[in-house]
Amino acid sequence: MSRRTSDATGALWTTRRRSEIIRRKSESRQVKKIAKQAHKLKGMKAKIFNKTRYQEKVNIRKAIKAHEEKSSKVKSSNNDKKEAVPAYLMDRETTNTNKILSNMIKQKRKEKAGKWEVPIAKVKSMSEAEMFAIIKSGKRGKKAWKRIINKPTFVPETFTRKPPKYERFIRPTSLRFKKANVTHPELKTTFYLDIVGVKRNPQSALYTNLGVLTKGTIIEVNVSDLGLVTQTGKVVLSKYAQITNNPENDGCINALLLV
Repeated sequence: MSRRTSDATGALWTTRRRSEIIRRKSESRQVKKIAKQAHKLKGMKAKIFNKTRYQEKVNIRKAIKAHEEKSSKVKSSNNDKKEAVPAYLMDRETTNTNKILSNMIKQKRKEKAGKWEVPIAKVKSMSEAEMFAIIKSGKRGKKAWKRIINKPTFVPETFTRKPPKYERFIRPTSLRFKKANVTHPELKTTFYLDIVGVKRNPQSALYTNLGVLTKGTIIEVNVSDLGLVTQTGKVVLSKYAQITNNPENDGCINALLLV
């Protein structure tokens, strides 16, 4: 190889090396650039930017999760090959305790975040005029800060009304419900169960606090009589259910148990 050829090869290698360094440095600086851009942007541009960034992060997390699942599957298969099962344990079904624990943790996280796979994902929004009726009070009837709830509600056993002077929202006794017809999706059977509380009303947080029962509301029902047991052997006292009908039209609450 001539000296000119070797010099050209060396120069090419140096150029490639330099371009690689420049690319790596620009990638490392990209994080700071994005952070600076996120601080500067305002309004609609900021919303669009944050949405794209969120989608990118979600894709990255999905890729990492898929990779972890793949590696865990490979490890479990290798362990199965190495460990020999005795003859007297051949007919027994071995359950993976790690899998059970991970499922329980995921379920608890979902419940804490308020996310479930519900039969009715979207519901029609209700206006305040439909939900509340204005009650005028005072000597001349000019005070209009009181509201009476037109929809069915749930109040606990320990509930006591405030004095009329301080009561902002009035829940009529005739529209209070304590029980619901809950259908178990796997057993295909309906049970008449007590309502323990209102977990989430999709209309707003105010309706959740007031215990308003509308279509799509997640309620907590007492299932102690059904004899449901967890994977660890504990008796389930209450479970969540979603209201599937319009209680104000039907005069009763029909719900589907979230299994």
